[in-house]
Amino acid sequence: MDDTKPVLAREIEYHERLYAGFAQQHFARPAVRALRAHMVARILTVTDTAKTARALSLGCGIGDTELMLAPYVSELVGIDLAPSAIRQARMDAASAGAGNLQFVEGSLETAGLSSESFDLIFAIFFLHHLPQTLLESLPGSVFSLLRPGGQFYSLDPSRYRLSGAIGSIVVPHLMRKYQSPDERQLDRASTAALFSRAGFAVQSGFYDFVSSPLAGLAPGWRPGYAIARRLDDLLVRTPLLSRLGSNFEIIARKPPRP
Repeated sequence: MDDTKPVLAREIEYHERLYAGFAQQHFARPAVRALRAHMVARILTVTDTAKTARALSLGCGIGDTELMLAPYVSELVGIDLAPSAIRQARMDAASAGAGNLQFVEGSLETAGLSSESFDLIFAIFFLHHLPQTLLESLPGSVFSLLRPGGQFYSLDPSRYRLSGAIGSIVVPHLMRKYQSPDERQLDRASTAALFSRAGFAVQSGFYDFVSSPLAGLAPGWRPGYAIARRLDDLLVRTPLLSRLGSNFEIIARKPPRP
C-alpha cells in the first residue's frame, strides 16, 4: 500500500506548525546560524561549486541556509511544500535584497523545472522526511535535473547515531519536539546506493557527532558549538567510532558528457 499522500500531508501539517513562529526564532540563534554557515562552507568546499553555478535546494524551509549560500552562486531556487515556509523565505530574501533567490511552493513533480538546468542540487535534513517510495525515486529525478558534471549534496541523520540513542533517554521530550511524525533516521550505505544505481559517482561520510545536536539543544551557545565542531572534526576521522556519527553526507556527481 502506497502511503505517500498521507505521509506528505502529515509532514506539511507538522512543518506549518513549526514555521508559525518557532523556526524563525530558533534558526536566528547564534549556534544555529554558526551551524548553517558551516553547512554552506562544507557544500561549497566538497562540491567545488563555481560562482556561475545555478543551484536548487530541496526542502528549503524558510530559506535561512539559502540566504547564506546565495552570494556564492549566480542563481538559487528553493522548493518546499509548506506554504508558510515559502512565504517567510520570500519575505526574508526581499528584505536582504537577494535578487538571485527564487522560492517555489511545491515539489519536484509540480515545480516545472527543466531538465539539465542545475549545476548543484542540495538537500539539508530533507531525505529522511521522504516516504520510502519517494526516497527511492528521488535520485533519478535529481540526475535528470543536473547538468553533466553537476553535483548533489545531502545531509541527514544516521540510523546508528549515538547522539540519538542518548537523546531519547536523556531528553525524550526535546527529541519529539524536533521530529515530525513520519521522519526516520537513514542508513548511510543504502541511501548512497540509491544514488549509485541512478548513475552517480558517489562519496559518503559522516558530518558530525555533537555539534548539530548541541546547536539544537543550546541554540544560543555559539562558543559551545565552536568547541563541539572542532571535536567533531577529529571524531569523524576516527575509524569505527565514526560509524556512530549523528549525521551523514552524500556527495553525488553526475558524469560529464563523453
